[in-house]
Amino acid sequence: MTNEDVGTNSVADRLQVGPREGVTYPIQMKYCGHCTMPIEYCEYYPEYEKCKDWLELHMPDDFERLKIEEEAAAADGTDDDKKRQKRGGKGLLRVKKKEDVPKRICVSRAARGKKKSVTVVTGLSTFDIDLKVAAKFFGTKFACGSSVTGDDEIVIQGDVKDDLFDVIPEKWAEIDEDVIEDLGDQKRT
Repeated sequence: MTNEDVGTNSVADRLQVGPREGVTYPIQMKYCGHCTMPIEYCEYYPEYEKCKDWLELHMPDDFERLKIEEEAAAADGTDDDKKRQKRGGKGLLRVKKKEDVPKRICVSRAARGKKKSVTVVTGLSTFDIDLKVAAKFFGTKFACGSSVTGDDEIVIQGDVKDDLFDVIPEKWAEIDEDVIEDLGDQKRT
């Protein structure tokens, strides 16, 4: 088989090297000031309405062209929601919804190796305490390693469970000693 039999001539035509007819060079790209993407891609940004507001204010000619294209697409019946991105996006911060969970701190001890143990603290995030800051505080207070291991879990090296009943209310005044619950010895998974 030769290249002509396979049909690579059409591919070669599409991949021609050099300047194309009808295109002025150098190509000037216009970028949106809100999403910082080329204005052709603004429609895929989650905050497309803010991009349109920026375009209307700073690039009215391009905004009019974009508006005419949108109206033509709406007349064709193309659904705008199917085309737009739903999740994520650059710079879009999603705020987690806080569920109504009881404000309670659980402290437990877990075995680590044969003679060593770690202390696990959960529930600090229900009091809007930054877990990284709390882990750093526990590490310096007890002169040991401390890290955030889960969504709402801090592991402190060593058995400091009894000391936490005094340290936590002392550091964070909004936490009462009565909301700290001792779960005893637990097995870590």
